[in-house]
Amino acid sequence: MIENIALTEAVYYILLSLTEPLHGYGIMQNISSLSGGRVNMAAGTLYGALTTMLEKGWIKAVDGDNNSRKKEYQITSAGKAVLEKELIRLNELVNNGEKILGGIK
Repeated sequence: MIENIALTEAVYYILLSLTEPLHGYGIMQNISSLSGGRVNMAAGTLYGALTTMLEKGWIKAVDGDNNSRKKEYQITSAGKAVLEKELIRLNELVNNGEKILGGIK
C-alpha cells in the first residue's frame, strides 16, 4: 500500500526524470528543462535524494557499462505508484484553488 505523502518538488522532478534511465548529470539537466529553468538542482541535493529513493525502493540502479563511472537510475513500479498518487494530489490542489479563485487570470 502506498502511503499518503506529499513529495518535495525535487523528488517529484527526479521521479519524473527517471521514467527513462538517466545518470546524475542527465537528471539535473532534465529537471532544469522540465521546469523551464526554474528548478536547478545541486549535486548534493540530488545524490542525497537518490540514496533515499533507492532505500525506499522507488528507483533502482540500472546495470550499465562497468567501465563507466556514471551510474544510471530508473523509476520502479513502486516509484511510479508514488508519482501517480502525487499527481492526483496536485490535481486536487489545483482544482480546489480554481474553484475558490476562479482560475488564473
